[in-house]
Amino acid sequence: MHEFGIAYDIFATTRRAALENRATQVTRVRVEIGEMSMVNPEQVIFLFDTLAEEDPLVRGAKLDTVVVPPLSRCTCGYEGDEKFVCPRCGALPELVRGREIVVTNIEIEVDEECK
Repeated sequence: MHEFGIAYDIFATTRRAALENRATQVTRVRVEIGEMSMVNPEQVIFLFDTLAEEDPLVRGAKLDTVVVPPLSRCTCGYEGDEKFVCPRCGALPELVRGREIVVTNIEIEVDEECK
């Protein structure tokens, strides 16, 4: 189940960023998950919540996932959402977006007195 590794990486990235910015609490994390990454966002959310429950800094943080549709390009000039066969020339297009898993935003609370 590679969703656990992904959830752990999101958790670790979130925790590291929170500590680097002297956060007192993480409230929300936004992640873009490419449709072609073959990852189940619901499982990632469940596993992230399970990991976060054990850490007071991240406990209760909401993980928002956004599924990113694929974008492909072909040498013939085609650009669109076809993943496997170019509708213009029949070649295999290059997938330029849709496989990524990216933490795009982390919302934190900071104790203003500690700045």
